[in-house]
Amino acid sequence: MNDTLQKDELRELYREVILDHARKPRNFGRLDDATHTAEGINPLCGDKLRLYLIVDAEQTVVSVGFEGSGCAISMASASLLTETVTRLSVEDADACFRTVTQRLTQANDGASATQETDLSRLRALDGVREYPSRVKCATLAWHALHAALKQSDSKATTE
Repeated sequence: MNDTLQKDELRELYREVILDHARKPRNFGRLDDATHTAEGINPLCGDKLRLYLIVDAEQTVVSVGFEGSGCAISMASASLLTETVTRLSVEDADACFRTVTQRLTQANDGASATQETDLSRLRALDGVREYPSRVKCATLAWHALHAALKQSDSKATTE
């Protein structure tokens, strides 16, 4: 199989992952017993979300939920985030924030700052780098995660 065909098939697979998560977001909804929350806004395109985390006494993210509205990339990224950081330590979840935002904003080899955390499912977001105006859509939920973990009172923004 030639490289071009493989890349096209991979792009199509990742496109399907994004569409699936956008149409049926995982963990969509408010967590009434959240210990950490943050609001995120992307003023350029109007994406808005509120992220809810339950962090236990051992500093492990036990549960994640989100509410909001936005484009397919924004909603898919938030959905993927919830699946990725659930059951991670606060430290590893914040390392995921750094890794994902770096991966989407810089051309690099996709190396992960969190060796123990499998970020392969997030490769579906890598194609966003080709569309700089959409990077902020993909990183919004991750900025909200960072703010929630730091228990910041300010809104997370992509600006």
